[in-house]
Amino acid sequence: MTEPNSARTRARRGPSLADVAGHAGVSTQTVSRVANGLTNVEPATRDRVLTSMQALGYRPNRAARALRSGHFRSIGVVMFTLSSYGNMRTLDAIAVSAARAGYSINLVPVEHPTQQDVSVAFSRLLEQAVDGIIIVIEAHIVDRADVELPPGLSVVVIDSTARADYPQVDTDQAQGARLATEHLLALGHETVWHVSGPADSYSATRREQSWRSVLEAAGRPVPEPMPGDWSTTAGYEHGKTIAAHPEITAVFAANDQMALGVLRALHENGRRVPEDVSVVGFDDMAESDSFWPPLTTVHQEFEATGHRAVELLIAEIESRPEPAAATVLPTRLVVRASTGPAPQR
Repeated sequence: MTEPNSARTRARRGPSLADVAGHAGVSTQTVSRVANGLTNVEPATRDRVLTSMQALGYRPNRAARALRSGHFRSIGVVMFTLSSYGNMRTLDAIAVSAARAGYSINLVPVEHPTQQDVSVAFSRLLEQAVDGIIIVIEAHIVDRADVELPPGLSVVVIDSTARADYPQVDTDQAQGARLATEHLLALGHETVWHVSGPADSYSATRREQSWRSVLEAAGRPVPEPMPGDWSTTAGYEHGKTIAAHPEITAVFAANDQMALGVLRALHENGRRVPEDVSVVGFDDMAESDSFWPPLTTVHQEFEATGHRAVELLIAEIESRPEPAAATVLPTRLVVRASTGPAPQR
């Protein structure tokens, strides 16, 4: 038997609002309220409507809803490098917080932190109809006044506090580096060597400046920083140099991955940690307590950073913005077995 045209059409387009209303025994207005997440529906009625939606396979037409409301319930994320521990943890927190608030995320990675690549990323997100954008690009490019962020669109910046025109969220980089450096000096080390992050990194620059300031304030020698790229390979290469200089007894690495490379080089070259050399990292990545020895490091609140960024952005989107000030989240030093008193000469 040939299926009636009306049945074929309904199957092809899927169940309608009226179909759900008829199945649940309520009005289409009630179904609309439930589909839009409104709270002025009795719990028992809402449960009945949701059961009918599931039974019929009903999917709300979000595109039509967005055209009516002007909101797409979508957040764009522009991020440079997905390989770093901090960025991945922050992205995970953004995704979880957005989902809890009923928003999806649309990620656009930026291959090179240049004005052109950042502008292209903004254009792609605008084409995909997002309500706002979170920028996670720690390079100084976002700090420059000539980098035009999307006009008329809600924006929150992570890892930069130099933009006064948009809300920003950052970890207190200077505090973390100060805690690390002061800890090593308090253990009796004459000075602290630094394996730094990339020169174009906002976070790395802040950590290096703070390390330098602590040494200068204490009247200690300031060694030339050893520039790295956040990788274990960079830490390992600098670690071989450190191992060859017995006068180096304390090292502050700008992240845990480079600290791990330093530890490996020291072990391979017969330098004991912490008896000969104390090592401190930055991030408190999940595995840092399983390094050998367990790593003393600076803990960052990546989850809080991502959550706060989403909170600020949604407030902007929903027209209840907070002042465009910087949210700076504190760090704390986690002392483990990789640091100890300076060796006796």
